[in-house]
Amino acid sequence: MRELSYLALVIATVAAFVFSSTWYMVFGKARMKLLGNNRDIDADVRRVRPGKILFEVIRSFVVVFVIAHLLALAGIFGWRDAAQFGLLVGIFPVMILSGSVLWDKRPWKLAAIHAGDWLLKILVVAVILGVWR
Repeated sequence: MRELSYLALVIATVAAFVFSSTWYMVFGKARMKLLGNNRDIDADVRRVRPGKILFEVIRSFVVVFVIAHLLALAGIFGWRDAAQFGLLVGIFPVMILSGSVLWDKRPWKLAAIHAGDWLLKILVVAVILGVWR
């Protein structure tokens, strides 16, 4: 198994956080509407409390760390194999969120917003880590 680059982990974590933040800036209003404009839910990621931001960075790091280890264990190098890996792994949160539609009666558009974030974030992280030497 190849060694993990700490710099690659940091860069991929920042990329995941920035990507996800941007995603929810774009889809934030739609998300809030689907959640009934609940005032207890943070709609604008630019106005989130620092504790939540720190927790989200830690969450992003954990995802990046696991993906980095899986890529290393699989011996994946290069953007094509990493992209394929990212798409395959990204299917897991999509399937989990589809369960929330089926079993919890969550709006499919809400699940699609979250699933899109996870699928594309995992893809971005996998490609960054896959090409990092």
